[in-house]
Amino acid sequence: MARELETLLGQLQLAGNLEDIQNLIVDLRNYFGVDHAVYHWVSSDGEQYGCGTYPTEWVQHYVDHDYIRIDPVVLGCFQRFHPVDWKRLDWSSKPARHLRQEAQRFGIGNQGLSVPIRGPNGQFALFTLSHHCDDAEWSVLMDMHQRDLIVIAHYFNQKALEIAAGRAPEPTKPLSPREIDALTYLAMGYGRGQVADLLSISEHTLRVYIESARFKLGAANTTHAVARALSEGLIIVGAAARGSLGDWPGKRQTAD
Repeated sequence: MARELETLLGQLQLAGNLEDIQNLIVDLRNYFGVDHAVYHWVSSDGEQYGCGTYPTEWVQHYVDHDYIRIDPVVLGCFQRFHPVDWKRLDWSSKPARHLRQEAQRFGIGNQGLSVPIRGPNGQFALFTLSHHCDDAEWSVLMDMHQRDLIVIAHYFNQKALEIAAGRAPEPTKPLSPREIDALTYLAMGYGRGQVADLLSISEHTLRVYIESARFKLGAANTTHAVARALSEGLIIVGAAARGSLGDWPGKRQTAD
């Protein structure tokens, strides 16, 4: 293993916070000579953390469009244990092709390799390199670095788990009654249009409530917001909840 890489791994072992590993992933991107390096994890309860060199505009665009649901990279890595070359994934669906076009528009690159990592208690993570180049250049890069990338991915995941375990959870901001209503109905399986009708509000207003709740919960998307609200006991889904909520739609007209 190259001396420079050994140095980077030593620095990773000494990292004490998320800012340290963000700085290190930039150094790793430069070491591999690619456009981007990214680490992304999802815990069993839906909590997500990521660091890397993707443009912040792309990260927000990805989250806003909930691309994680249809991303062939994520779906493909869930089904595999070995490194996944993006070219070998199924990009045939219209949503997948659109996602790929959008990613390239934001400068993510036409080539990529993702290492799936499975940790304790259902944790799942990816370590990814992406780049703009032709197939021949990418093949040379991967021949040179794929083995090192697998080692780094697991070191990186171990350090992220150590740091996450030592972090005190941030207090959750209280949700308003309407935010609780919206997330509860979504957790019960209703679509957004149905929820808006049940609460006698427009879909635009519903979207405002959902985005506000998502921000308060520190959630990456709506599904994550519902999962966090359930896990923290902020919403309860069951026969009792259905009964109490059933009395509200159309009767409670004041905004919270």
